[in-house]
Amino acid sequence: MRAVIPVAGVGTRLRPHTYALPKVLLDVAGKPILAHILDALVQRDIRDATIITGYMGELIEEFVTKRYSNLKVDFVEQKERLGLGHAIWTGKDTYKPDESLLIVLGDTVFDVDLSIVLNSKFSSIGIKYVDDPRRFGVVVLDENEDSKNNKITNGIKTITKFVEKPETFVSNLAIVGMYYIANSPMLVEALNNLINQNIRTREEYQLTDALQLMLDKGEIFTTFPVEGWYDCGKPETLLSTNRFLLESYPIQKNLSTNTVVITPSYISEKATVENSIIGPYTSIADGAVVKDSIIKNSIISYESKVINTLLIESIIGNEAEVIGKFIKYNVGNSSTIELD
Repeated sequence: MRAVIPVAGVGTRLRPHTYALPKVLLDVAGKPILAHILDALVQRDIRDATIITGYMGELIEEFVTKRYSNLKVDFVEQKERLGLGHAIWTGKDTYKPDESLLIVLGDTVFDVDLSIVLNSKFSSIGIKYVDDPRRFGVVVLDENEDSKNNKITNGIKTITKFVEKPETFVSNLAIVGMYYIANSPMLVEALNNLINQNIRTREEYQLTDALQLMLDKGEIFTTFPVEGWYDCGKPETLLSTNRFLLESYPIQKNLSTNTVVITPSYISEKATVENSIIGPYTSIADGAVVKDSIIKNSIISYESKVINTLLIESIIGNEAEVIGKFIKYNVGNSSTIELD
């Protein structure tokens, strides 16, 4: 099996953080977003990967090469951002005919039992019920499968249609960005058809259109549920993903000096924290320095420095410094002071 991870996006909604780093290298719960994905693959002994780069791709390649020497990774640049289908097509020369593919979007953290996917005999798509499906690709399931198909798929409902961002309602089952493709040559053939015939939806080459071509040629697609689907595309969703991941972290020993740590929180063993109150829902990455501060529901990234500061719902980027000061008041009765 080969993992395919497209990470070419610019991450405009996460500026100013993405002026200096690609989105997938931003910290969440103590390590970069991409590290959460690659660690999950390593745990499942998936050692071959294709990473589709673009914006600041050299930083991604440097990070992966240095930290994941046990992976065999092909880096392929997507020179034009023409859609997810185009990104997957860009890496086609790295896919071997006898390999199945696990496509995982690089800006999303998943909580899913991969054994369900990896043990499937058929191509399978990760889905989640959503109230408003218009922003997503969706699948339509066969609710009236005959006994022959049910026998083939062991009773699991199969997909009858893929639709990209439907304007009229067809299904509430959104495709969440994790795809298991059992027949990689057929996927490459379908993507070639899209590119060669310039078949676009909403001005882009869509992976869902390629999957529909495969479906039309007889490929069987099943689904698997992805309840834990955590976006990292905006500051508020990055913080909510940080909260979710910290909930599953084991309680740490207090590694800090004169510091109160309110769980769930994470402090790297390589960080320095003194005379502070940390948490809940705060992660402090390698090399960070925090002194004389109170930090809640925040991300403190690699080698950043926070001194004499009160933070809430904040993201402090790599090697950034936030240095505040204590203020002295002499306030009389019936007074109000508001600080903006």
